This record gives sequence, structure tokens and C-alpha cells, in this order.
Amino acid sequence: MALKTLAISALLACAIAFPANAAPEPEDPAKQTSWGLYLTAVEAYEMKQDQGEEVLFVDVREPIEMMFTGFTDVVDINVPYMLVNPSQWNSKQTKFSMEKNPDFAAGILAALEANGLDKSAPVILMCRSGGTRGAPSANALEGLGLEQVYVVVDGFEGSTSKDNPNGPWRLVNGWKNSGLPWSYNLNAGKVYQRPVTLPPSGD
Repeated sequence: MALKTLAISALLACAIAFPANAAPEPEDPAKQTSWGLYLTAVEAYEMKQDQGEEVLFVDVREPIEMMFTGFTDVVDINVPYMLVNPSQWNSKQTKFSMEKNPDFAAGILAALEANGLDKSAPVILMCRSGGTRGAPSANALEGLGLEQVYVVVDGFEGSTSKDNPNGPWRLVNGWKNSGLPWSYNLNAGKVYQRPVTLPPSGD
């Protein structure tokens, strides 16, 4: 009887830690993490609705990007993994360079503390498409003692549609294409606001 009770408890613990509807591991090694925990946008929404304040949901996109692509107030906070550097121009890609946010890991830990959570709490990370910033942002948190770090595999905007005659628009899956709540109105209390260094004033 004791063994049966122990087995049931173990199964329940696994069910809580690893949701049955979790997305499969991406085939691309560049999109994989050491935790091996993945969610679709819909699954991330459901997990946040089910567990509420026991989960830290983080948008890791650049704040300027969100001004033009949208934002969901379901996330707890925006801690960008990469930041635009307007003083550095990438002539090969014909755009401003993006650099890793040196305060990213510290920002995640601070958000956990601010929300009354410890390192055992689930952390969900969402970027634009689940590609170039999803797994790298998670892997940047290795060694901090976090127990559950999930990546939203289809991100906020989703994947591009190959069959769209108007171009490679992001119309497949993702938060925006799944009927989940979002808008172009940003929440100033959640969006990352980088410190501004003003030049010294003259006499």
C-alpha cells in the first residue's frame, strides 16, 4: 500500500513538473535547451492560466520590436535577451546591430524574487518565433540553479507562411495567430526600460 501511494505521488509530481501537453523537442539542435522543456504558445497560455502567479512568464524580445509587432499582458515581465545598439550599424545586414543584454540573467532572478518565487518555479521564455533567441536565452540561464525553464517554440509572431503570395509573413502558429490576447498597447510596468545616460550639462 505504501509503495502504491509513493508511486502515485511520483506520477503526480511528474505531471505537475512536465505538462502532458508539452511540445516535442525541436529537431534543430540550435533550438534545444539543456532543460528539454518546450511549449507552444497555446500551451504557455494554458499553463499560465492554470498555475497563475506560480509561473514566471517572460517576453525576451527587444522593447522597440514590441512597439510594432504587439505585446500580451499575460506575460509577467519583459526582460530582453538582445538589445538594439543604435550606435552600431551592421552594413552586411543593413540594420542596427543587436547585442546581448548583460543584465539578462540578473533580470530573470530579480523578476523571480519580485514575484515571490524561488528557483524551483517554472520560467517560460517567449521570443518572436522561438528560433534565434528562444533556446539561447534559456541556455544563458544555465548554472543559476533554475529547475524548470520552458521555451515557447513558436514564439509571439509564429512561423512564416511559405505559400503566401504577398511574401513571407508570419501567419502560422505563434501567440498572435492562435487567438490569444494581445494588442499594440504596451504595459509600462512590465516592459523593459533601459537606463538613459544624459551628457553632462554645461555651466
